[in-house]
Amino acid sequence: MATPHWLERTALLIGDENIEKLASTRILLVGLGGVGSFAGEFLVRAGVGHLTIIDGDIVDPTNINRQMQALHSTIAQSKATLLHHRFLDINPALQLDYHEKFMEPEDMEALLQNHSFDFVLDCIDSVTPKLTLLRMARKSGTKVISAMGAGGKTDPSRIRIADISQTKECKFAQNVRKRLKKDAGIRNGIIAVFSEEIQPKEALRMTDGKNYKRSFYGTISYMPALFGLTMASEAIRRICGLK
Repeated sequence: MATPHWLERTALLIGDENIEKLASTRILLVGLGGVGSFAGEFLVRAGVGHLTIIDGDIVDPTNINRQMQALHSTIAQSKATLLHHRFLDINPALQLDYHEKFMEPEDMEALLQNHSFDFVLDCIDSVTPKLTLLRMARKSGTKVISAMGAGGKTDPSRIRIADISQTKECKFAQNVRKRLKKDAGIRNGIIAVFSEEIQPKEALRMTDGKNYKRSFYGTISYMPALFGLTMASEAIRRICGLK
């Protein structure tokens, strides 16, 4: 397969054989907010050839500070649809499936059973649906990279990649670890992207509990993007044997 002209500089760095590997790679990306939108962008620009994206949310004005597809002109539009158009504009040959809904556990299980994904990228920011995806991914034997909490963080140098059992100084990761162990007996085997930076208490705000969230931290523009970049990098380098 000839390397597309737009990927020539990528091929110069990683070789034509890895361009072919990426073109045949199948990735499931769930959650298209600040982390997931940028993770998807970097996967597509690297030449990943098959991508399934899932998010049932629409753009809210509060998303503009950190999400790829969030603009004043896109408020109230589907996050998945917006990225569907953007990603195909980057790579028209991309095999792209998109789902404009929050998937129920049985839908997620069926998706993982009926498709062979090389990686699942979990960019969900609510604990309950996140746990469902992680359990399903482990059950299907699919490799998974999971984003922990990017909120309340400002220092890029504290971002780490480790097995989920080795995460620290992240309350979100602590909660996910505890629930995975209690509900599914899962203690390890999930690649986690997290930050060791301690979150300031004053950055936390409580909610009414809707949409699975009881609270959230303030965010700065670049931290969710860096989490997404790190996740995409980890998947790409593992696929290409660069680790």
